[in-house]
Amino acid sequence: MMILVYAQWCINNDLDPVELYGRAYPEQIANERLARVMELTVSKEEAGDITDDTLLGVLTMFGNEDLGMVVSEAIEQRERDKRK
Repeated sequence: MMILVYAQWCINNDLDPVELYGRAYPEQIANERLARVMELTVSKEEAGDITDDTLLGVLTMFGNEDLGMVVSEAIEQRERDKRK
């Protein structure tokens, strides 16, 4: 479930889930679970909203702090881009 929430949040925010995951865990060449979950995601037009806080809470609940840091950086970048 955590992976699906993460992947759909990325798609909803025009981010590549595999690329972000690779930033958090560069030692993992490929994540099979993420690849399988990508088949379950839908377009952002079809998806429900996943708030930043929801995703960060789910990542924290599952002890995925490294990915949470990368997601937080992506959120900060998105906010900076909005102000431009």
